[in-house]
Amino acid sequence: MKNIMKVVFLISMFLFVSCGGAKEEKKDTTAAGTEKPAEGQAEVAIILKTLSNPFWVEMKEGIEKEAAAKGIKVDIYAVGSEEDMQEQLKIFENLLGKGYKAIGVAPLSPVNVIPAIVEANKKGIYVVNIDEKIDMEQLKKSGGSVLAFVTTDNVKVGAKGAEYIISKLADGGEVAIIEGKAGNASGENRKQGATEAFKANSKFNLVASQPADWDRSKALDLAANLIQKYPNLKAIYACNDTMALGAVQAVANANKTGKIIVVGTDGAPEARDSIKQGKLSATVAQDPGMIGVTSLNILLDAIKNKPAISPDVEAKEVPVESNLISQ
Repeated sequence: MKNIMKVVFLISMFLFVSCGGAKEEKKDTTAAGTEKPAEGQAEVAIILKTLSNPFWVEMKEGIEKEAAAKGIKVDIYAVGSEEDMQEQLKIFENLLGKGYKAIGVAPLSPVNVIPAIVEANKKGIYVVNIDEKIDMEQLKKSGGSVLAFVTTDNVKVGAKGAEYIISKLADGGEVAIIEGKAGNASGENRKQGATEAFKANSKFNLVASQPADWDRSKALDLAANLIQKYPNLKAIYACNDTMALGAVQAVANANKTGKIIVVGTDGAPEARDSIKQGKLSATVAQDPGMIGVTSLNILLDAIKNKPAISPDVEAKEVPVESNLISQ
């Protein structure tokens, strides 16, 4: 009899567990319909351009350091190259169902991630625009918005580079600009700042302003051609350090080191080393770490304070200061 009772008890316990005695865990969702992050999971994602450039590596490190100080987790994504516009859009779209409450993005072009921003807005996900300015008019027409645009004032960056050259050449002379990729907002703004500074001084003649697509070897070839075409060339301003270092090599190849000033932009480690070696004259250093930190804090504030998401709300422009590093 005792054995029969034991069997009945065991069967009863089995049926209790199988039929619902243990509750099934239900996945909670936000009002926007996206799955909430599990405990310890990141609520913020940041999409950078690429990690093949020291500028973006430094921004990533700044974000990670700030997140660690706050005791939070942030997921950081990037594409392999600055040509991968479609891949960046795909990354952004894939993040929309992962439970993030806020996303920062440094777009590869003014328009490539607009569709994903519009979808993020529909889901109640906050977005901050980092470094490369989105076409705000097109974004608004598409029904999307961003909380803020965080970047260096690139017009001022270009002006600082040109003003350094002006300060070093009391008699003026022929100068040139090596631009970034045509249509890239950051590069265009730097070119604008440098162009305006040179043209404001009658002693200077801007003989050329041409793109080298942020590429070192292209900049080397372009600078070599400029040096040959304009034998009295006194200075080159390059819209990033990668191109500036290519120009430095072209100057060295022409045996004109010390005779042609080359100024870059970004404050990359290799550029700083080149300045110490007396090759590159100067660089206008951005603060990518602070750009990342500022962007992260805006996203965290939005999660906390829950501002309205609306195409009628204009994005706040948040400039981060640059500084000149020279010989």
